[in-house]
Amino acid sequence: MARTLDTTPAVEPRTAGERPARRRFRQTAGRQHHAGPLTYVLLIVATVVSLFPLYWNVVAASHTGDRVVQAPAPLLPGSRLLDNLSFAWDQVDMGEALINTTVVAGLVAVSTVLFSTLAGFAFAKLPFKGRGMLLSLVVATMTIPPQLSVIPLYQIITDLGWFDQLQSVVLPSLVAAFGVFFMRQFLVEALPVELVEAARMDGAHSLRIIWHVVFPVARPAMAVLGMLVFVQAWNDFFWPFIALTPDGNPTLQVALAGLGAGNHTVDHAIVLTGALISTVPLLLVFAFLGKHIVGGITAGAVKS
Repeated sequence: MARTLDTTPAVEPRTAGERPARRRFRQTAGRQHHAGPLTYVLLIVATVVSLFPLYWNVVAASHTGDRVVQAPAPLLPGSRLLDNLSFAWDQVDMGEALINTTVVAGLVAVSTVLFSTLAGFAFAKLPFKGRGMLLSLVVATMTIPPQLSVIPLYQIITDLGWFDQLQSVVLPSLVAAFGVFFMRQFLVEALPVELVEAARMDGAHSLRIIWHVVFPVARPAMAVLGMLVFVQAWNDFFWPFIALTPDGNPTLQVALAGLGAGNHTVDHAIVLTGALISTVPLLLVFAFLGKHIVGGITAGAVKS
């Protein structure tokens, strides 16, 4: 009986017919890449440029006011840092200003994160009539200059007897349109609607869903928003300068406005010393919490 011949062409190995670029990609997949010398040079230059203003602030705070304004400017620390720190601390009661600023920034950050997360969840996952129109109105308020609200806010706080009181600074900033929009955009992608529906089918009420489902998912965005709002509230000057007085109940930025003023001149070394005092707490907060904030951002960026 004649044997049939197999005329099917032989299949070559898969790698033999691949393109060179795809072959190189397969060979380098999973291999750890190392930065070159140029990358480290650029990182070092960027770090030095970023830290130089802080370094020069320390240098200026350690000299006299006359030396700071002379040309060329000093680039090495002087010997008057402790004297300037003591003078600036006592001139405008910097201790009370630090406490007031911590209270204001902390309350504003916590309230903004809480209310923005609740509103962002409602706009992202709860169907209701007029949701799109209300979200458009919230976003539209971001285009209104804050200077337009100064006169109405000032009339309200004077009628309530809140002038030179911390609540006059805290209450107008309990929630921000940017925070609502930020949390809404995050929850649209990060929170599956099936997860919310499954929690409702298990008998969870709205508060339990928010506490056990929404907050754990939104934690990375909440950390970022809280950091941004805290820094903004800490450095806010325009409205606190109107609602508070340097001699009454000031925040740090209001207290710094009256720092270093003499009869006819301003001592720039004392002013920069006060700026250094107001900057150090922010650096300490980021030094202790920066790892957790960056970790939260990284966790929120990784999708399973």
